[in-house]
Amino acid sequence: MNLIRTSELDPLASSGESVALLTILDSLDALIYVADIQTGELLFVNEYGRKRWGEPRQLKCWEYLQSGQTARCAFCTNPLLLDAAGQPAGIHVWEFQNTVDGHWYQCRDQAIRWVDGRIVRLEIATDITDRKTVEQALLEARRQAEALARTDDLTGLSNRRAFFELGEQILRQARRGGSEVSVIMFDIDYFKSINDTYGHATGDRVLRKVARVVGRRVRDCDVFARLGGEEFGLLLPDTRLAQALATAERLRSEIGTASVKQNGQLISCTASFGIAMCRKGRSSLDQLLAAADHALFRAKHQGRNRVELAEADAIG
Repeated sequence: MNLIRTSELDPLASSGESVALLTILDSLDALIYVADIQTGELLFVNEYGRKRWGEPRQLKCWEYLQSGQTARCAFCTNPLLLDAAGQPAGIHVWEFQNTVDGHWYQCRDQAIRWVDGRIVRLEIATDITDRKTVEQALLEARRQAEALARTDDLTGLSNRRAFFELGEQILRQARRGGSEVSVIMFDIDYFKSINDTYGHATGDRVLRKVARVVGRRVRDCDVFARLGGEEFGLLLPDTRLAQALATAERLRSEIGTASVKQNGQLISCTASFGIAMCRKGRSSLDQLLAAADHALFRAKHQGRNRVELAEADAIG
């Protein structure tokens, strides 16, 4: 070690106490370095640091410890280590991914008085890469679990839970912005007959086909979900009733012309639709869905493969 072992920098360098202290610092499984808090001049790097980052060679701390740095790091914690009078202000602990080796470190930073009276930065950085890897894996697993909890396994659409969560957000935004929100509910006509005639596997293919047909037509801001069985819901922010009606009619037509193949036979289906709209988010989501569901019920009883609008007084 060629730093802080000279009598010019450390008057105790030749003493047994200093040698013992340096031996201890060099044996630690963590980076320990000292740098001038104003200039970045490195005054000490222990053996752990020299083995991982090489010899300092009169480099500034940012040149030595980071990659591609030509000036003090934007994330430097030095300002946090001094009080308003420029004096040491205590300990700051943080975590950082090093740009040279890609490892994660927990850093313990502190401003202290050096042997020559100047204020320096003392950092002890412990490698926590293994812990961060586990934490990130757990976080990703949690994200995936949350996504699965809001996703319909069969179609890949949002499920009922996600539909209601996102729907509440959309209505809150509508209340703030004074905009219209429309909802379309639809289900596949005579779906039980498809299952009974061709089997549930074919029924599942029909559901996935309908999901793809409709999914191609929804906007990024819309919420399209499978609510259960053969029933689907579509929330349309900033959409008036006439626009929702045109959308539903187009979807009804496209579903009717789509088909899946089973043993060389093309199997098609139709769907019935109910539409409701609320102005300025004044209705609750439950009220809006109940009105659309009532309209869907009328579409079923008036011949199926049709679109019905909710009655004006059906929406609160």
